[in-house]
Order: sequence, then structure tokens, then C-alpha cells
Amino acid sequence: MAKKTGRKELKVPFLILPLQILERLQFYGAYQLAGKIQALFPTVKSSFDKIETKFAPREYISLCIISSFLNFLLLIILAVLIVLLAGLSAIYLIFFILVSSAISLFIFLQQILYPRLLAARKINEIEKKLIPVLQNMLVQLNSGIPLFNIFVDISLSNYGEISREFEKVVKEINAGIDQIVVLEELAARNPSPYFRRAVWQMANGMKMGSDVAIVVKEIINTLSEQQLIQIQRYGSQLNPLSMFYMLVAVIFPSLGITFLIIISSFIGTSGFLTKLIFFALYFFTTFAQLMFLGLIKARRPSLLE
Repeated sequence: MAKKTGRKELKVPFLILPLQILERLQFYGAYQLAGKIQALFPTVKSSFDKIETKFAPREYISLCIISSFLNFLLLIILAVLIVLLAGLSAIYLIFFILVSSAISLFIFLQQILYPRLLAARKINEIEKKLIPVLQNMLVQLNSGIPLFNIFVDISLSNYGEISREFEKVVKEINAGIDQIVVLEELAARNPSPYFRRAVWQMANGMKMGSDVAIVVKEIINTLSEQQLIQIQRYGSQLNPLSMFYMLVAVIFPSLGITFLIIISSFIGTSGFLTKLIFFALYFFTTFAQLMFLGLIKARRPSLLE
């Protein structure tokens, strides 16, 4: 198996057991299965590269398989208890098994896609701080402050991921590496396209002997135009999302409750089953609202702080 390093940096969602215990529960079969299905999830490795974790993709997929299997067992146990305590027929147990399988598959996919989410969060955090960082840099350049001192100031400021990136830049420059080489390496390893473009333009300007302040000013103007385009696109996306919210979270639950009341009175369903359906509809509505909020947040312009 891969070397077990760097796992404390990654917090996996929907874990019923701590990650350290799941690592001990790893078995050969799950690791082999992870190797076979790893090709189906190529974003896992690329996401790990972006978030700079030492977690091995194959071993991470293996842990997700074990976690999803344990979640499935827990759901099956709960289903059996519900069927026995409520005195339901075996057909309900089959229904609960199908639901448990669907939920376990959903959890597995969420865990597999979680590194991609972390990478997207890192990119968004970089891009929403990028324009303020460049504006700060421009003010200091116009004041005659050396570029290296500006890098030090940014690394010590509260700019999140950008401060951490420039902290590495300062350490490499102090180690004797040329500033242009350090900036090129920073652009090559960073996942944000806007940040890479800005750093590459600064590095190219320094190579040609241009005034860095002029280069930074042009970068700010370009990013401001991109920011305006993102805001306009974001506004055009809100209308269909609002329609989706009204349909799924308002109209469908209202009509569904009315329909269930009428149907239950005709076919004479048991009180327990009626309550179970109402609770399922409640959880579906709550999930739809949370999903809508997630969509709104995900489509927010990345360059907007």
C-alpha cells in the first residue's frame, strides 16, 4: 500500500468512525477494488495535487469504500429494527435495503468528490483575495518599496491561501533562488488560472525589465473586467435557479402533501406508513433547499470578495 502520510490534513465527510480507525480497518480486498475503479475517478489525483496533500489517491478511494460499506451496514441495521418494531412485512425490508444502497452510493460519491471540492475552495479563496493583494502591491510599488519586501508583507498579511503561497516564495528567495524563477514555479504549481496568469505576467515583465507597477496595474484592469463579466453571468443564472427553488422546495411539497392526504384516505394506509412518507417528504424538501443554497454559493463569482 501507499505510504501513510499526510492524512490528518484531509477531513472526509460522512464518516461514522474516525479516519485513524478506518485506516486500521483497511483490508486487501478494498485496496484491490480501489485500484480497479481508480480510473473512473481521475479527478481524485488531480485534486490532491491542487490541495498539496500527500494522501495516496488509491488508498483514499479504499477508505471511501470501507466507509460506505460501514454506512450501509448501519442503515440496514436501522431498517431491520424499524421493520421489527413496527411489525411491517418483508416487502418493506426490501424497500429499505434499496434506499440504504442508494444512500450509501450517494455517500461514496460525495466522499470521492470531496477532494475536488477542497481544490475548488482553495481556488475560490485565492481568486477572491487576488485583486486586493494586487492593489496592495501596486500601492507599495508606487511608494518605492522593493518587491521582496512586498512579498514579505503579503506573506504576513491576512490573505489566506495567497499569504501561504507567498510565505513559500519568501523562503525560497531567502534560500538563494532568483525571484523570477520562484515566481515561475509559483505560477506552475498554483491551481488558480487567474493567479497563474497574474504571476506569469509579473515574471515576464521582470524578465524584460519592465516597470512592475505598470504590469500590476494592467493585471488589475484585466481582472476587474473579468470580475464584471462574472457578475453579469451570475445575475443571468439566478433566474432559472429561483424557478428551480420554487418548483422543488415550494410547489412540489405543497402538491405532494395534498395528494398524499387524498390518497391515504382512499386506500386506507396505516398511520405509521403515512407518517413515514411525510417525514421522507420533509427530508427531501430540506435537502432540496440545502442543495439550492449550495448551487447559489457555488456559482458566486470567484473574483468577488
